[in-house]
Amino acid sequence: MYGLRRCPMSGIWDPQHECMPREELEQLQLERLQATLNRVYKNVRCYQNKFNELGIVPEDVTSLADLSKLPFTTKEDLRLNYPYGMFAVPLREVVRIHSSSGTTGKPTVVGYTKNDLKAWSNLVARFMTAAGVTHDDVIQITFGYGMFTGAFGLHYGSEAIGAAVIPMGGGNTDKQLMIMQDYKSSVLVGTPSYALTLAERMEKQGIDPKSLSLKVGLFGGEPWSEAMRSEIEQRLQISATDNYGLSEVIGPGVAGECLCKNGMHVSEDAFIAEIIDPDSGAVLPPGSVGELVLTSLTKEAFPMIRYRTRDITSLNYEPCACGRTTVRMKKTMGRSDDMLIIKGVNVFPSQIEEVLFAIEGCEPHYQLIVDRRGTSDVLEVNIEVTEHIFFDEMKRQRAFLELVEKRIESVIGVGITVKLVEPNSIPRFEGKAARVIDKRKL
Repeated sequence: MYGLRRCPMSGIWDPQHECMPREELEQLQLERLQATLNRVYKNVRCYQNKFNELGIVPEDVTSLADLSKLPFTTKEDLRLNYPYGMFAVPLREVVRIHSSSGTTGKPTVVGYTKNDLKAWSNLVARFMTAAGVTHDDVIQITFGYGMFTGAFGLHYGSEAIGAAVIPMGGGNTDKQLMIMQDYKSSVLVGTPSYALTLAERMEKQGIDPKSLSLKVGLFGGEPWSEAMRSEIEQRLQISATDNYGLSEVIGPGVAGECLCKNGMHVSEDAFIAEIIDPDSGAVLPPGSVGELVLTSLTKEAFPMIRYRTRDITSLNYEPCACGRTTVRMKKTMGRSDDMLIIKGVNVFPSQIEEVLFAIEGCEPHYQLIVDRRGTSDVLEVNIEVTEHIFFDEMKRQRAFLELVEKRIESVIGVGITVKLVEPNSIPRFEGKAARVIDKRKL
């Protein structure tokens, strides 16, 4: 059907909502949307003001198509209402508080009621089950615990399934490997870049991945390419799946892949997903590439109406071979607010990553250096290469470098400079990899 490959058998955590007929699902979305709009209009001053400015009341929304009439919510709204101004319930009903890092100013603060935490656990259990996790698994979480939602989301989702959880947290790679071997971890949770760091350390220590109990990897927190997936699966001998979430909406649990690995299923009974033009804000037709906008439908403490995620992706409404009826979002290509614009061309690091993974001799570690010389932007791509290539004779090394430059330029459509660096010279990160250094004063 629709040319989809056959999907391996995987469990479905919540058949009622994951396999609901489209018409019933959209009716449920509308009912929950109307209830959410009434709650935020009554209890959240920010939304009262936004709606009043547009002359809108919740009763004006009588169909899902009316959603486009509503105002967007942005991270700036959350900062202006720091810390509790966006909460829709009294603080006494909030049992958990998380926040962003606040590296660009005040952090964004989010809250959860008891019902929110239960719903969150079940949404995470959905994508974990879809990826092949069962109650028999031992799950090693390498996300950092703290105000970040990633570790806690996967932790409680694992417990909802009934699996054993090892709350390792971030860093200490050698101990991670020791625990992985001794405790017989079967599921690895973390960022894809840290999975490669673990693989690299395993190779240095002579650890055969086949000697481990690992079978599944659940990776998120940063964009990653299909080529990177293949690299992780080959080097760790696991099935690697992608999942998506963000703290402002709930954390992990918005979407996740099934074993078809053909897009992440969005939990549409809990969220409405839209794709908009990042510049005009206009809603784009199904299948279009644009910015993902999310509206929460079940959250009590911290509902979000049309939150601009700034993540670039597309939505696929065709049926999936796994039997789920929910829309699938493509792996994020980057962000609308931090994508690189080089000489007027939009460039995403993931595009360059795809090229590098396809060239034999390039290691899975790279860094993009953006600078401005005079009035012109320049992009330098630092790439780790194997020792064989790095210490090769000058003529052959030059030919390799030119090959990489031409491949990248043909994909991104702008001239770049490639610098080959020796293995292990690019900094390693226990968590999210720092791929881009932008030296321009924009």
